[in-house]
Amino acid sequence: MSGLLGLPLAFTTPLILSALAVLPVLWFLLRLVPPRPRRIAFAPTRLLLDIPPKEETPARTPWWLTALRLLLAALVIFAAAGPVWDPPVAGPAASGPVVLLIDSGWPAASAWEARRASAEGVVSDADLEGRGVVLIPTGDPPLDPQVLSPTEARERLRTLSPVGHVPDRGPALASLRKALAGAPQASVIYLSDGVALDGTERVPAEIATAVGDRPLTTLAGGVDEPLALTGADNAVDALTVKVIRADRDTLPRNGTVRALDMKGLPLGEGGFSFEPGAKETEARFDLPVEIRNEVARLEIVDEHSAGAVQLLDKRWRRRTVGLVSGANVDQRQPLLAPSYYLTRALSPFADIRTAEGEGTTEAIDHFIDQRLPVIILSDVGTLLPQTADRLMRWIEGGGVLVRFAGPHLANGSDNLVPVVLRRGGRVLGGSLSWEQPQSLGGFSPDGPFRDVPVPNDVSVERQVLAEPDGLLASRTWATLSDGTPLVTGERRGAGTLVLFHVTADTSWSNLPMSGAFVDMLRRVVALGGSTAVEADSGAGATAPTGETLAPTRLLDGFGAFQPSTPTARAIPVGYNGRATDDHPPGFYGPPEGMVAVNALLPRDRLVALDLSGLGRIEPYRDATPRDLRAPLLLALLGLLLIDAMIVFLLAGGLSRLTARRAATASIIALAAVLAGAPGGRALAQTAPANPPAANEAPASKPMTPEQIDFAIKATSATHLAYVVTGDAETDEVSRVGLGGLTRFLAQRTALEAGEPMGVDISRDELSFFPLLYWPIVPGTPRPAPETLARIDAFMKQGGTVVFDTRDAESVLPGSNGSGTPANDTLRTILSGLDIPELEPVPRDHVLTKAFYLLHDFPGRFTGGTTWVEALPATEEGVERPARAGDGVSPVIITSNDLAGAWAVSEDGQPMLPTSGTEPRQREFAFRAGTNLVMYVLTGNYKADQVHVPALLERLGQ
Repeated sequence: MSGLLGLPLAFTTPLILSALAVLPVLWFLLRLVPPRPRRIAFAPTRLLLDIPPKEETPARTPWWLTALRLLLAALVIFAAAGPVWDPPVAGPAASGPVVLLIDSGWPAASAWEARRASAEGVVSDADLEGRGVVLIPTGDPPLDPQVLSPTEARERLRTLSPVGHVPDRGPALASLRKALAGAPQASVIYLSDGVALDGTERVPAEIATAVGDRPLTTLAGGVDEPLALTGADNAVDALTVKVIRADRDTLPRNGTVRALDMKGLPLGEGGFSFEPGAKETEARFDLPVEIRNEVARLEIVDEHSAGAVQLLDKRWRRRTVGLVSGANVDQRQPLLAPSYYLTRALSPFADIRTAEGEGTTEAIDHFIDQRLPVIILSDVGTLLPQTADRLMRWIEGGGVLVRFAGPHLANGSDNLVPVVLRRGGRVLGGSLSWEQPQSLGGFSPDGPFRDVPVPNDVSVERQVLAEPDGLLASRTWATLSDGTPLVTGERRGAGTLVLFHVTADTSWSNLPMSGAFVDMLRRVVALGGSTAVEADSGAGATAPTGETLAPTRLLDGFGAFQPSTPTARAIPVGYNGRATDDHPPGFYGPPEGMVAVNALLPRDRLVALDLSGLGRIEPYRDATPRDLRAPLLLALLGLLLIDAMIVFLLAGGLSRLTARRAATASIIALAAVLAGAPGGRALAQTAPANPPAANEAPASKPMTPEQIDFAIKATSATHLAYVVTGDAETDEVSRVGLGGLTRFLAQRTALEAGEPMGVDISRDELSFFPLLYWPIVPGTPRPAPETLARIDAFMKQGGTVVFDTRDAESVLPGSNGSGTPANDTLRTILSGLDIPELEPVPRDHVLTKAFYLLHDFPGRFTGGTTWVEALPATEEGVERPARAGDGVSPVIITSNDLAGAWAVSEDGQPMLPTSGTEPRQREFAFRAGTNLVMYVLTGNYKADQVHVPALLERLGQ
């Protein structure tokens, strides 16, 4: 490859360019060859009228057409030479090696491919110039920088990836100084991400000092500004997270933040929008607190970096706290009550449930039944033994009980306190008062308040004292200036018991008015599990007992999870810092108590680096050599098309095309005239119509007026239908019986069906009806195959046919319904239908509980068996499953003469008597019909478990 006139243009086969010398010869040849002569058609008489021609054919090709063809030839030569556009990335000429200082923290991850492409371009230029390369990534700077060959540098760049934190550039600057000290003639190229954490903006000045007067080029810009997440807050009504950026981008920008659970399943999305010049904005998730507590990862969509990910552990989850107050001042002075101060302190990070209108015992039982993870008792004295025992089991199962002192607790005598309280002596009622208030002394380094700043404005005037013993020191979390405990706590089972030795209001101290009170409650509430299931099952969130937490799942620089690396170190318990080289971002600790470490702290902000003093500044760009043959060939094709159009116009093609179009139009007009003549019209009229294709289905017959009226009536309302058998008496009983059932349904249910309709199964449309009642008349001939096919299609498409043999009293004991004329007729009919396997209605079938709870399905008779489609077999001891798809049995067979029992007149008089001794048999027959209709209309929804409590209550179980 070689350059051309100093441009970044090279050719793979430059010798082909020598063909450009032939272009003058080609010009001369094209000018000599004349174009094709024009042809002029003329009649013999034209010789007499106009012998001299008015137009002459030019003898030479026009110069501009020759120039166009010479340009085509030049493009062919250039394309054959293999042109390649290969601009240098950056960097002035120098004789020493090229030192590449590369920002490799997470801010560079979102545009990492562009940065790596620019770095590879620098290496390629160094390879052409025969120079070595020194790579110094800020994320992993070499202790002893070495000059690499371009091939080694390319391999190192391919394996280089950004780290998941903002690296300290100090070690990288030390490596830069060492590399420049060993190569005085080196040039430096700084691939900057352009951002830094607030307070670390001194980096450009330090780089300029280290480089000195050596050639320096900085690559920055040309790519999207990195975005980051920080400051997630699970507030009262929503989960919010701040989206931040540096101030170098003044344009508006929109995006989306996605919330995921621990398994990576999306739980919600929140949009954000930057105003012009804004450095931060907010994304909001309006989700229920139960769903918000499942969020483990927030990420900016299409922003692949560790800074664009915010991991959330159980410290971010919003707990539900039950508040019980034993003080009587709550109702008289609500703004001075302990519950007021507790509510104001807990509201930013917890959902609060208060016991309104309930006593202490009822409130505690109610909160335990609700499976709350944290319960606060404010000045609650002696508890009932059964309540105390239940609270103890709840604590051992993972709950957190927080108690505040007061007059009631000082005079109480239960054991639900972490330390033994002093009674009697100089302490009046178990509490001590001082003439001079005591200040807060400090927090235990082993307690949950170890990282809370000790306020100097807290004063305590009164407290309950603890009996000094060997366990008091280990259970003390906060002390006063005289050494007496202010807050004590201990682990009991999987839960925690905490005691504040002062009241939750300002009667004994001003602690509830300080900011430390909120921080202390936040850490105490965080000891509890986020769900009640954890607390009840004993698998609640327990504080880690070890001194360190090992890394479990870490984030790489692109924000993707990866296994723990050998260089990652465990974090101490309670670690609240940002990610570092030793502690990469990710989750640490066991699954039940994982701690999240993020790339940014809530207070961190990004600032733009001032790169104005770092030599020449150029944007990132793709430095990959580009083959120009494709654009040249496209240009060549376009010019060829232009040349063809010019030749077409010069040869008179447009005039001939116009003449041909005129001739075509004349022919079409002549054909139209001929078609409009009388003979043409007669020919058109006598032309036979196109016969239908052999395989074309015949057109459906139009509906008759009777069928139209039938369809309108059937679809105007829901109708119960019966099969017209041809036997007048049977058909009348069916009509009156279904009419009686329709009125019963209107009185007892929400279904207001229309009058029953008789159906001729051989010609009427059956799909209008959900249920078809078919009384079997003995001796009826078997329907035609076409009719049986209609019945079969009706059942397969969701309809149900109720076959009623009405011969229950004629069945002999043990004969299983066989041997009667009606039964034989039914067997003949069913032999032509695709009937599924049948079984007697099981005791737990949906048909027994679709509306009424029934054990059998009587009609005029009670001894018959009702048959339905058999459910799939299950293992012994396993409940029957609900049928898939809310399926309904397509066929129901009975012999109890249902319509005969339903046949009553409008004034309630029965048409036929019942045969049983039960006085309410007809009522039960109507209930059986109601269940039958509801089963057909609603399917098996009654088999859902949601109905079990109501059904058990109805059954008295």
